[in-house]
Amino acid sequence: MRITVFGATGMVGKRIVQLALHKEIEVVAFGRNVETLIDADNRNELLIAQKGYIFDAKDVAKSVKGSQLIFSVLGGAFDGADKTRSLGIKNIIAQMEAASIKRIVALGGLGVLNATEDQLLIDTEGYPEEYKPVGIEHLQAFRLLESSQLDWSFFCPPNIVNEDETGLYRTHVNFPPEPNTYKINAGDLAMAMLDAGLKGAFIKERVGICNK
Repeated sequence: MRITVFGATGMVGKRIVQLALHKEIEVVAFGRNVETLIDADNRNELLIAQKGYIFDAKDVAKSVKGSQLIFSVLGGAFDGADKTRSLGIKNIIAQMEAASIKRIVALGGLGVLNATEDQLLIDTEGYPEEYKPVGIEHLQAFRLLESSQLDWSFFCPPNIVNEDETGLYRTHVNFPPEPNTYKINAGDLAMAMLDAGLKGAFIKERVGICNK
């Protein structure tokens, strides 16, 4: 099996790469500074490091070719000004559809989950103003996935902590999990996303997640 990880050098992306390699899965790791992944821990014949630009259609098309499962864990400016998350996922969707690849697991944010059946968290009165710009980017990325023909899963974590996996986390479909600790280890998030992708879980669903 081959997977492609966009945002492979980020806090969550690099852990998806490592966990997949540990499972002896071939990984195409895509990023602007992907050379940083080629260290003693990740040197592996199953790792294909591809340096590329997320807005370049040819770079993205090359990265998804031959993969059965795509992960988008794109980062970007907190103020949402660079549009990496929304325009990046738009390009990924286009190249996946052109290559007839169906399955993608993508990373969003807590605000895209439901507060009630009729209202998203980002639209609630108490949602923090400083989180709205990046939240709008996540929401735009979600809407693009929602309108696509792909089999998508959209993980919507709270605060991501730069810690390894513990296996102690809970998930909930479309709503935040209860009780909600409002944090998730990057390792646990990577584990949950990889597991969902490999098992075909959470198809066309948003996923709330937090550590126990």
